[in-house]
Formats: sequence, structure tokens, C-alpha cells
Amino acid sequence: MKPSQDPRLAQVVKDYEQALKALQSQKFDRAKPLLEKVIAAGNKELSDRATLHLNICNQQLAKSSQKFGNAAEQYDYAVSLMNMGDYVGAREQLDRLLKNDPKLDYAWYGFSVLECLTGHYLEALQRLTEAIRLNPANRFQARNDSDFQNLADDPRFTELLYPEGAAL
Repeated sequence: MKPSQDPRLAQVVKDYEQALKALQSQKFDRAKPLLEKVIAAGNKELSDRATLHLNICNQQLAKSSQKFGNAAEQYDYAVSLMNMGDYVGAREQLDRLLKNDPKLDYAWYGFSVLECLTGHYLEALQRLTEAIRLNPANRFQARNDSDFQNLADDPRFTELLYPEGAAL
């Protein structure tokens, strides 16, 4: 049966097409209810596609509505994103933190971890250097942090964490 023969199916297809247009325009708040209508209609093929798009909508809406009570909450959120493998989201949060307050040593430290986890070792060293400059206690924390295991054999990393050994 073609959509033109079944008015209910025609409406579902129309809602789906409008939802896709809204998504392409990044109007997630407009796309979400349309996608929910498509899913509720019960057409298996369109429901599966709409569910995928609805998940994207929900992620984007959640990102835009993030409100944090303080920088520590935002940092904790960035770390949770890192732990889930959402490195892009974590990077966005850490960028915002440091733009708002470039003296947050723990944000520099977290960014260093992110850089190391994503294979950007020079950037990881630069950010860790700044974290240690702002708070020397970060040097001791990094010594036991398994997230830096990919840098463990790098002499620059060793010199940064054990400057007393560099003078010998």
C-alpha cells in the first residue's frame, strides 16, 4: 500500500520528513515531538529510523541545557564524558571551563588526561606543565595516574614529574 492510499501512513511520512528538515536545521526542539509521533504511529521501518534520530535530538538538547552550579560540577561532568568515551563532549566542557577561568589547575590536569587518552602527547605534556605550574600537587597525582600510561616512557614526562632526577 502506497502512502497516498493510507492517510495515516501519509501523515507519518510527512511528520518524518518535517522532523528530518528540522534536524538538518538543528532545530532539535521542533524535531523531537515529530519524531515521537512517528515512533508512536508504529510503522516498524520509520520507527527504527525515528528512534535513531530521536536519540540524536535528545543528546543535542541535553548538551544545550547543561547548567552547572559551579566549575567543579562542570569538571565532574567532563570527566564522566571522558569515562564514557565522549572525548569531543569532554573537550567542549574543558574548553569552556578554561575560557571562564584559565587558573583552574584541575581543568588543565583533566585536559592533559584527555589529550593523552586521545594520542595528543605533546599537548598532554603542555597542559600537564600548566596544571603543575598552577598547583605543584598535580605532579604527585600524575605520578600515580594510570591515564598517563602512554607517556610513561617519554623522557619529557619523566622530567616533568621527577624534576629532582633531571638535575642529577
